[in-house]
Amino acid sequence: MIAYVTVGSDDIALAKQFYTAFLPDLGYGLEEGPEGLSFALPVPEGQSPIHPDFYVKPPFDGNPATVGNGTMVAFEARSQAEVRRLHAAALAAGGSDEGQAGFRADYGPRFYVGYLRDPQGNKIAIYSSNPDEPGRDG
Repeated sequence: MIAYVTVGSDDIALAKQFYTAFLPDLGYGLEEGPEGLSFALPVPEGQSPIHPDFYVKPPFDGNPATVGNGTMVAFEARSQAEVRRLHAAALAAGGSDEGQAGFRADYGPRFYVGYLRDPQGNKIAIYSSNPDEPGRDG
């Protein structure tokens, strides 16, 4: 099980603007500290987390943050409409478009996804595979 995912940022205030444009709508709470931003889904009392936490932090070594080539973090939305809405909100909050929300021929018929880059350049996907919604082929 993946416990957490961290992306680097040289501008935590700008990263906060970007990530708070969509992560709270997906259920993530935010804790801020001198080390950066920590996003986590709520965990019922007595249970262990089942999803990884997501951290945005300046690099520990003090060097500028860099983007991993081929690295991407995906967040699951509840519906295709939510993917579209959150993709637009993230763009308005300083992100850049890496692929408008929609189906992709290379993926399963229910995989609906929008791709972004955060202000630092980290690649982010917001997707839904809701079986109650129409798929690519129908």
